[in-house]
Amino acid sequence: MPEAPEVQTVLTTLEKQIKDVPIEKVEIFHEKLTENLNKEQFEEKLRHQKIERFFRLGKYLGFETQDYDWIAHLRMEGKFYLFDEYPDPKDKHIHAIFTLADGRYLCYHDTRKFGRMYLYPKTDRISDLPCFANVGVDFCEATGSYLYEKTRNSKKEIKSVLLDQSVIAGIGNIYADEILFASKLDPRSIAGHLDRSDCDKIVEETKRILYGAIKAGGTTIRSYTSSLGVTGRFQLKLKAHQKEGEACVECQQPIEKIKLKGRSTYFCPTCQIRK
Repeated sequence: MPEAPEVQTVLTTLEKQIKDVPIEKVEIFHEKLTENLNKEQFEEKLRHQKIERFFRLGKYLGFETQDYDWIAHLRMEGKFYLFDEYPDPKDKHIHAIFTLADGRYLCYHDTRKFGRMYLYPKTDRISDLPCFANVGVDFCEATGSYLYEKTRNSKKEIKSVLLDQSVIAGIGNIYADEILFASKLDPRSIAGHLDRSDCDKIVEETKRILYGAIKAGGTTIRSYTSSLGVTGRFQLKLKAHQKEGEACVECQQPIEKIKLKGRSTYFCPTCQIRK
């Protein structure tokens, strides 16, 4: 699933390409794609709108038009592409086509059909939109004090907390492994056992690593690519994730892989302390 850096890369790429270009026509081919409106309503309301601002909250993409806030969540396999010609109608994985006034076509492609889109009347308080009801603070707004308060009574493993989008939004499996490696904390550590300095360190490393990943264009593992084929380079900097059996860059002992709540988890049992 694209995480905050990949979503930001998609947004940045699209902003450079389609900002202020009017949408002449909207075609939705998958009924469940539009979550809070039926497809006919979604198509009608977004016609003749142009995207004036691009924003992100956690793993959600946001497009602000003159009258609406259009929110998209890519889930596992969703992607946006731009074409100069109308896409092949035989491509069963293209679930939406947005015909632009300049003759190009913005297409939403999703092999697993898990992605969702929302359209709301424009608001000044984006975080109050219904689709964000269970979304916590974005990683770039998080603080050590906030995380410390959120984990005081928690009996969950710290990795599970980092993956909980209602606590801090934007962190996924890849980056959780990297954050905890950099913080020198075992992913199985009980969140409620962490002290304030641990929480400060986690938030510090979260921002350092995710901002670094954004600068690198995200992480390309398996199917992630941003629109126009832009792929990330942050996978070249990974120190724990998918490094099973390789020497830890700090102590040269082998990185281990375990399953934690069904997620493949990579860590150094020597460097990362279990609390």
